[in-house]
Amino acid sequence: MNEKIYKTISVAGAGSIAVGIIVLVTGIVTGILGIVCGSVLLKRRKDVTF
Repeated sequence: MNEKIYKTISVAGAGSIAVGIIVLVTGIVTGILGIVCGSVLLKRRKDVTF
């Protein structure tokens, strides 16, 4: 009985860590892309007309 609970908890913990890593990497990549796109827009702000 206790072994089933331990295995369930360890699988849930591993899943949570995996999801956390995926969210962290996604956030970092999104931030970098935002900075790069923003710098391109600032570089070409003379060409942008509304």
